[in-house]
Amino acid sequence: MALNFLQDNRKSIYVALLVILSVFLLLDYVPGMQACSAWVTPPVALFLGLAFALLCGQAHPKFNKKVSKYLLQYSVVGLGFGMNLQASLASGKEGMEFTILSVVGTMLIGWLIGRKMLKVDRDTSYLISSGTAICGGSAIAAVGPVLKAKDSEMSVALGTIFILNAIALFIFPAIGHALDMSQQDFGTWAAIAIHDTSSVVGAGAAYGEEALQVATTIKLTRALWIIPLAFVTSFIFKSKGQKISIPWFIFFFVLAMIFNTYVLATTEIGVQIGAGINDFARKTLTITLFFIGASLSRDVLKAVGIKPLVQGVLLWIVISMSTLAYIYWF
Repeated sequence: MALNFLQDNRKSIYVALLVILSVFLLLDYVPGMQACSAWVTPPVALFLGLAFALLCGQAHPKFNKKVSKYLLQYSVVGLGFGMNLQASLASGKEGMEFTILSVVGTMLIGWLIGRKMLKVDRDTSYLISSGTAICGGSAIAAVGPVLKAKDSEMSVALGTIFILNAIALFIFPAIGHALDMSQQDFGTWAAIAIHDTSSVVGAGAAYGEEALQVATTIKLTRALWIIPLAFVTSFIFKSKGQKISIPWFIFFFVLAMIFNTYVLATTEIGVQIGAGINDFARKTLTITLFFIGASLSRDVLKAVGIKPLVQGVLLWIVISMSTLAYIYWF
């Protein structure tokens, strides 16, 4: 009876959830109300969308698909206003070889586990590998449109990454203390083995101030790999007879970083403007994740199965262990 009610009123529930998420996110801009928006995180928005789709079914599918596509790209561009190009390049000089090795190695191992061992569909496997190799949801958000991935594939990949992020935030500091890792070593390990920047920052802060600085700097450098990955993706997955789809929004992402570094960062007002754009982009990305989650159906979820999660877990374990080995023995 309750399920029938939800399905019969899915359009109204869809609009209500969207309004609630948007209002609470915007409360962050109201003095004294910031705490009210703290619960609206990207994982929460994604899983609300997933819960809606699984309980109520799809609502406004055309609107949902169109808005999620464009809002995702705008959000990625907005995130560029929160990155400093000089700091990223400077921090990456020393560990550039290891960064290249870890990114390329993660993509190859992800392909081996996902495609060869588990037979996960091509796009979902590639998205999970991309999110693990670079910076979680941001990498998936950037690569997905280039790959022309379906919303269902994006949703499964993002869901897998966010589940592992939540786990890492709690267990990594405990493992670090158990192994008596230094602040420098833990920061390096967390930046490479934890997917999203938010969880890297959280784990680093829980371990110590130096670990936080190291982890944040290295993660910022790795985020730059979104750009070459997007272009490589456009070449690898070009269909026969099809022109290469140039990811124009990545160009604007680069321009946003350059503008933020050389124009906005030169004045106090400019810094505030860049931070404001970046913050708003994170909010629109959160709403986008609700759209992506709401596009998933029970039939698609049954067809996907548990294999993507298994791929994500196995790949995560391999990267975590290999990074620890590198830190201790090289």
